[in-house]
Amino acid sequence: MTPRLASLLIALLVAFSLAATSGCSGRRFSLKPYKLNIQQGNYLEADHIERVNEGMTRGQVRFLLGTPMIADAFNEQRWDYVFYLKMGATGDVIQSRMTVFFEGDTVSRIERPDEEKVTDQIDAAFDG
Repeated sequence: MTPRLASLLIALLVAFSLAATSGCSGRRFSLKPYKLNIQQGNYLEADHIERVNEGMTRGQVRFLLGTPMIADAFNEQRWDYVFYLKMGATGDVIQSRMTVFFEGDTVSRIERPDEEKVTDQIDAAFDG
């Protein structure tokens, strides 16, 4: 191999090496673990929440909303439906709570969440 050919090969090798590594120089490359979304509790549809009214029986409420997330052993006259969602990628947290109070076997009072706000937050979290 002639010295001229050797220097040409070295120049090509250096040029190829620079071209191959130049794509990585613009930004730092790092591996990040995938973080799962964490969902806990009862996600309640807005139309189901609106259909719960005073005077309904426990069975009717359970049919519409499902089993309550928190059934207080010390206060059987209160059912709490809690929803929690933590987005893994961003860490954003969305929370909602609905409480149904009973007198005997019928609904006496309802504390409803702002379900439209919660729905908007969930939609934004999954779209973003």
